[in-house]
Amino acid sequence: MQLSGIGCCSWQSVDGFSSRLTKGICRSSGLSCSASSSNPGLGFSGAFGIGELQKTWTFGSRERNAVGVKCSVVNVKAENRDDIGSIVRALQSRDRFPKKWLGQHYMVNEKVNTKVVDAAHICAGDIVVEIGPGTGALTKSLVAAGAHVIAVEKDPDMASLVAERFAESGNVDVVNIDFLKWPLRNEIKKYLQKATLASGEPKLAKVVSNLPFNITTNVVKKVLPMGDLFSTVVLLLQDEAALRLVDASPDSGEYRPISFVVNFYSVPEYKFKVPRKSFFPVPRVDGGVVCFAIKKESEYPPVASQKVFFSMINSAFNGKRKMLRNTLQHMFTPSSTQAALLSVGLPETARPEELTLEQFVAFYNAVTSMTAQNSLAGSPLSSNQD
Repeated sequence: MQLSGIGCCSWQSVDGFSSRLTKGICRSSGLSCSASSSNPGLGFSGAFGIGELQKTWTFGSRERNAVGVKCSVVNVKAENRDDIGSIVRALQSRDRFPKKWLGQHYMVNEKVNTKVVDAAHICAGDIVVEIGPGTGALTKSLVAAGAHVIAVEKDPDMASLVAERFAESGNVDVVNIDFLKWPLRNEIKKYLQKATLASGEPKLAKVVSNLPFNITTNVVKKVLPMGDLFSTVVLLLQDEAALRLVDASPDSGEYRPISFVVNFYSVPEYKFKVPRKSFFPVPRVDGGVVCFAIKKESEYPPVASQKVFFSMINSAFNGKRKMLRNTLQHMFTPSSTQAALLSVGLPETARPEELTLEQFVAFYNAVTSMTAQNSLAGSPLSSNQD
């Protein structure tokens, strides 16, 4: 894009934390203009629009070099971009700023959005749920790849902004609601039924999101068990959280119940790190992108009741350094727990932090089978489990 215009104007940074400002001056027919530029990747705005990094300014038929200058000029026709300048202007247009309590950090690096879309292998016609679209930066990349996007946004200001931005696209539906309260299963079923009828083939949806950092665990618990609706989930998270979700090793210091949820319902893969400077406002930590290949129900580990299994996991990790025969007393008698552990090749003193998902599944199946048999036989080993 080439900047062009006539007149004399001056511009200044709107990012609030620029450094190494430089100045470019162009003169044509006695007219002069000046502009300030900031760090690479940051944008500027003024009264007439937003400009981009250019090698020349054009005034009439003349050109003047202004390498490295970012500015706004009269009559500029700017692209539909999502750098920091355009995002700040979009927020200012509604007299709004990022809300810390909603975990709002907007992506200002379009290359990252492209990589996120590539990680999800978006194809034309894909149905994609985007959680917290913000100003619509990732939404734009998803639509460009051919997806039909269901953008679920809790903040009414951002919901209206995204709705207006994509009003003419025909490929974006904005839902102004807290995603955790949205009836996800019922709503997505409607989209999939329609898509299946149109294509003649069964369809599954995807979730792709620059996720508000403060709802990561709850979103994972809600989405991953829906293997009958979703094939892929790609989330941009805090980097530490991303690494923690992928690492299923008992040796990890971050081994916890969410690790079992992730690996029970999906195959996670860490994709890439996202520098914190790619967000506005800049968070205190870097981001990380994780791709979850969602398992079908036939691929789940074999347990009689998922609800009881995860209740057992949560109870066990309430004291993850304590022995299972103690942390699970309210579910199984200590003698039942010890016998079940020994039957699957584990020591009777085993602690939850020492067991893999596969070992927990084996233990669960053994202890529930034993307690059921003992209950029928009227043995004192029977548990008080429902």
